[in-house]
Amino acid sequence: MQLDRYRTDYRRVHMCISCVMRSRLFWILAIIYSSLHHIGSGSTSTTLKRPRAGDPFDTFPKNFWQEFSSPFTDTPEDEELEVTETTTHEPFPFFADPYTTLNISTQLSSSVYLHCRVNDLQGKTVSWMRRRGEDLTLITFGQHTYSGDSRYSLEFEEPNDWKLLIQFANERDEGPYECQVSSHPPLVLLVYLTIIVPHVEILDERGSATPEKYYKAGSTIELQCVISKIPHPSSYITWRHGPRLLNYDTSRGGISVKTDMLPGRALSRLYIANANRQDTGNYTCMLGNEITETVVVHVLNGEEPAAMQHANGSRQKVNASTMVVLFLMSFSEIGRVLGLGMGRGLGWGWGMGR
Repeated sequence: MQLDRYRTDYRRVHMCISCVMRSRLFWILAIIYSSLHHIGSGSTSTTLKRPRAGDPFDTFPKNFWQEFSSPFTDTPEDEELEVTETTTHEPFPFFADPYTTLNISTQLSSSVYLHCRVNDLQGKTVSWMRRRGEDLTLITFGQHTYSGDSRYSLEFEEPNDWKLLIQFANERDEGPYECQVSSHPPLVLLVYLTIIVPHVEILDERGSATPEKYYKAGSTIELQCVISKIPHPSSYITWRHGPRLLNYDTSRGGISVKTDMLPGRALSRLYIANANRQDTGNYTCMLGNEITETVVVHVLNGEEPAAMQHANGSRQKVNASTMVVLFLMSFSEIGRVLGLGMGRGLGWGWGMGR
């Protein structure tokens, strides 16, 4: 009984295998037939087309022609898309000026701005520092000032200028300053500040420099103030008689000031008509508050200046001394001559006597 069951199962398996073999043979014959059909029709296209309605191959599976078109390629139903990874970097801060070193000049006692223009700051911080050799001193951090010197401050000007303001610049302010951006690595802009000290000189009407000047009463006082080494004149020239400002003085009358600003220098003339004893004193030419020069003016009512009297007295003493010396020299010469003659006479007489 069990043997019959095995035989029955064997027959069924054999029949299935035969069906499978026939099915594969059928598919192979169908492929060959389709290929010959397309070649015979003169088609130059290599793309297989679906059969028309009523074609004997309508019974083929729906994905047969797709699988046959690329028999050696496995096409998954859900093909994964290839993703290309791209990295976007944040903009890096940079200075708007094309140079990393700038030179700025200003004159003594004036105010000056040091500019630092930064693009694409991206939340980074701008700082100003003062360099002295190897030492760095923090002046500003962001918009806050940390220097104990009240002359220093920061002014931000849209869109990107972080300006360091130095008021009443003096010679100690000269040197290198650094504008730093807190990026990685940090950006550094070096600004070198030069303080120019103008040269001031007061001349008289003849163009001669003298610390003292004498005028007779009723004459006109004329003084010239020559200032050189002025890169950018930022304040006008003033004249003072002691503490009194003369540029706009109208109480005395007869006072006039004429100033000419020339390239790199300035010339100011002070005129005081009908001078009197009250015009005696110190006259100061000023550019700002720190650039000054002073001359002493004496107005005399016909008397001889003390300096000239002193000079004349000295000359008289010199002449008297010279006359005494010459007299003594003459007297000594006369005595020498007389002494020589007397000696010879005595000698001759003594010899004759013997």
